Amino acid sequence: MSAELVSILVLVVIFVIATTRSINMGALAFAAAFGVGTLAGGMDADGIFAGFPGDLFVVLVGVTYLFAIARANGTTDWLVHAAIRAVGGRLALIPWVMFVISGALTAIGAVSPAAVAIVAPIALGFASRYRISPLLMGAMVVHGAQAGGFSPISIYGTIVNGIVAREGLPGNEIVLFLASLVANLVIAAIVFVVCGGLKLSTSATPATPAHQLAAVGGDGPPATGGTAGTGSGTGGESGESRPEAGDATRLTPARIATLCGLAVLVVSTLVFDLDVGLTAITLAVLLSIVWPATSRQAVGHVTWPTVLLICGMLTYVGVLQELGTIDYAGNAVSDVGVPLIAALLICYIGAIVSAFASSVGIMGALIPLAVPFLLEGTIGPVTMIAALAVSSTVVDVSPFSTNGALVLANAQDVDRDRFFKQLMVYGGIIVAAAPAAVWLVLLVPGFG
Repeated sequence: MSAELVSILVLVVIFVIATTRSINMGALAFAAAFGVGTLAGGMDADGIFAGFPGDLFVVLVGVTYLFAIARANGTTDWLVHAAIRAVGGRLALIPWVMFVISGALTAIGAVSPAAVAIVAPIALGFASRYRISPLLMGAMVVHGAQAGGFSPISIYGTIVNGIVAREGLPGNEIVLFLASLVANLVIAAIVFVVCGGLKLSTSATPATPAHQLAAVGGDGPPATGGTAGTGSGTGGESGESRPEAGDATRLTPARIATLCGLAVLVVSTLVFDLDVGLTAITLAVLLSIVWPATSRQAVGHVTWPTVLLICGMLTYVGVLQELGTIDYAGNAVSDVGVPLIAALLICYIGAIVSAFASSVGIMGALIPLAVPFLLEGTIGPVTMIAALAVSSTVVDVSPFSTNGALVLANAQDVDRDRFFKQLMVYGGIIVAAAPAAVWLVLLVPGFG
């Protein structure tokens, strides 16, 4: 068996083991890079480490460290309360507030599961208290997180744009961001209508005070934010169970400084084109110097599993490139004969695998594998990458993904088995429909 086939089979084994045994895919990928690189490719350690993405490592650590400080000092709590108070007693707007909050969190640098871990307990507490469909509320949170997930300064956005740059492909950060934003907005609107969102406007009562709506836990038991292993439990406690919850409505000096820091991050990266990772870690260090106590807590909330996942997968992709697997697989896709069909197949592969495994992990593998196919020029690389990114992330409502699992874990006053089946059916519909839809909208019109 050729080295190319061995490396592809090992990649499949990585996804299978990570899905069935709950082992970090990045750790498996590092082990695979060592084994395949050494045994099949005759590579030494320096050759294997040449694929390690040092720039993305800094982005992941810097941005998640800064966001962890914002969570530790209550800045994210303040943002959530401010947004909820703004809708007063208008019940129909609450699902959209949750959509916007989770989208804003990912857009400014939170990883998607961290944003969902913060917002889902609040959203599903409201769903229980005001008899809103938990499927509607959970879907709004997850699709909101994915809507903001590909902003130019987001984790997903910087990862995908970084991979595109490393592969020498033409990219467009705005097209990528808008494709995800519009796709998730459309899906959220459909879910809102189908799940009874339009009827909520007649259910709101003027007697429901705004401060009651801002009590994040509702009347139900404290939600279990972060129970799915994200380590982001601070955002998932009810207002009644946290003595400092009343503090969430106040702007403290630390919160003001953090908000300014987030604004500086946006301006410095978008206007002055400074490196996202280095800028974020510098801002985090400055906040740490002034408020060392909260910063010590924040270090533990850096998303180290995500860092391991991305760095491991991209290191293995580097081994694939060295072995010539990328060209081999790209030529195999091209041999399908019809470029549009090949593009559709890639989108479906991304959607199906991402429903059970890491969205970022599969994008990290598929984009490099598609490089030779994209360089032929019959399919536009910018729209193809956008289609793949959307197809691989909108499916995260699946209960087998981290985001879907967080929604399931935080649902209150529901038949959990029935809710699991609802999420599974909904996730299956998205897997079946989304890749074809983005293919039709993004790829078919520009073909040729």
